[in-house]
Amino acid sequence: MPNTDAILITTLAERSELITRVYEISEIWPAFMRHDPVAVALLDLVPEDFPRYCVVATDGERVVARGLCVPFDAEAEGREELPDQGWDRVLAWASHDRRLGRPGTTASALEITVDAEYLGQGLSYRMLGAMRDAVGRQGFGTLLAPVRPTAKHRHPYVPMTEYIGRLRADGLPVDPWLRVHVKSGGRIERVAPASMTIGGSLAQWRRWTGLPFDRDGEVVVDGALVPVECGTGHDYAVYVEPNVWVRHRTRTGDSDIR
Repeated sequence: MPNTDAILITTLAERSELITRVYEISEIWPAFMRHDPVAVALLDLVPEDFPRYCVVATDGERVVARGLCVPFDAEAEGREELPDQGWDRVLAWASHDRRLGRPGTTASALEITVDAEYLGQGLSYRMLGAMRDAVGRQGFGTLLAPVRPTAKHRHPYVPMTEYIGRLRADGLPVDPWLRVHVKSGGRIERVAPASMTIGGSLAQWRRWTGLPFDRDGEVVVDGALVPVECGTGHDYAVYVEPNVWVRHRTRTGDSDIR
């Protein structure tokens, strides 16, 4: 088991040489998750575009975790702080704002990914804390997060609104990743019902999942939080993933600075 005490966590601005290495991690994401069109177009730009908001963990020379985060203007016309389209929407807004030179009014986490060999050792708590501190140093009092509950895929037919209400005897969420956020001081706000949308032909879904996709209706896919909707007559299937908006206060926020 790796010695996590030796792990160093910094922002990418502090270690810019790691910007091109943040994806050198052994990951366990389902294959279909790599095909969100917003992510395909914009996610790889985040480490270089927003290095002061992104954090990275290293064990010696090895990159063992990354945390991606973006600022965006939640007060621009037609926007809101916690959009229903969650992850996709804040990433698109952040990218658009940067191109226009428009400053953000808040910040949102996009992901914290820990190398498979380092899971279960508390590194996710440290990464979340480091990201919260990084956002606070940029003058923001709030870190938002469209959280993807890590155990929800075991209950694909349970509505997300019901799932987030499931608590342990100690009052904490049954979901491990939601529990990390709550134990770290986060407050669950509401569900983002259409946080990510991934569509594709039936041939694509067969390649991504190994399933036949030969019947109309809902298809349960390993790793998906809800069923995928399949339409054989249109040769198309679509996955609309709900996430959970969580709000964290930063240390700057505790000082009543924006």
